[in-house]
Order: sequence, then structure tokens, then C-alpha cells
Amino acid sequence: MKNTLKVERAKLNLTQQDLAYKVGVSRQTINSIEAERYVPSTVLSIKISDVFKSSVNEIFKLEKND
Repeated sequence: MKNTLKVERAKLNLTQQDLAYKVGVSRQTINSIEAERYVPSTVLSIKISDVFKSSVNEIFKLEKND
């Protein structure tokens, strides 16, 4: 699953730690999502999209093999 998390964080001048705190996960989790090593749960995806006031589909994109 592709994502634009790093770009969205930069727009709001948030660190990985800042975002992690806002959504209740570790900084390492945010790092893994950005590196596309971890696919977040539906609940976490919604929490992240709420921080950026965007839809889940604007931040996370399915690939053909997903």
C-alpha cells in the first residue's frame, strides 16, 4: 500500500513523534508506515486521516497486488 504520509506530515510541520503522539502509536510505527513496511489498521488509518483532515483514500492508495 502506497501512502503520502511523509508529505502530509511535512505540510503540517509535524515530526514522526508528533504524529505518533496524536494517534496513539510509537514513532517506529509511523516510520514503518511511511517506509511501506507496515499497513495500518482501519482504525489507525482513520485516526491518521483525521489529523490531516483528509480522507483515508487521499493518504493511502491500494496497489494492484494489495
